[in-house]
Amino acid sequence: MPKIRITKQFNFETGHALYGYDGKCRNVHGHSYKLAVTVIGTPIEDTDNVKYGMVIDFGDLKKIVKEEIVDVFDHATVFNQNTPHVELAKELKERGHHVILVDYQPTSENMVIDFANKIKRRLPHGIDLYALRLQETESSYAEWYQSDNL
Repeated sequence: MPKIRITKQFNFETGHALYGYDGKCRNVHGHSYKLAVTVIGTPIEDTDNVKYGMVIDFGDLKKIVKEEIVDVFDHATVFNQNTPHVELAKELKERGHHVILVDYQPTSENMVIDFANKIKRRLPHGIDLYALRLQETESSYAEWYQSDNL
């Protein structure tokens, strides 16, 4: 049976700041992120299976990505926990803001690596993460491909 790629797109709003960066992005700011998640597998051949003909139900893929990424990062502010931004994060949390502390610089490149690891852990047997595309602005995005990371 041929391998088929399935892609689902997601949108979420997230703020961040890049500590130590030499440009404007050192300031707290936000993006309307677009995340395209592509998985690869073979369509189910069992005619008695309710998912017959599907690689993965789009709803099942949506559930994974929403739980691991969208519901966590949407309307949150992300800071590197290993920088002085941890003090700002503490202040924001005390004021009721949703803050995420990560162990990396929260660039699109590092976020897409984090997202790939989270999604791969949740995919059913026989379905692999093929690619992610995290679009930060209309003209800027980071891509992760499994073939580049073997």
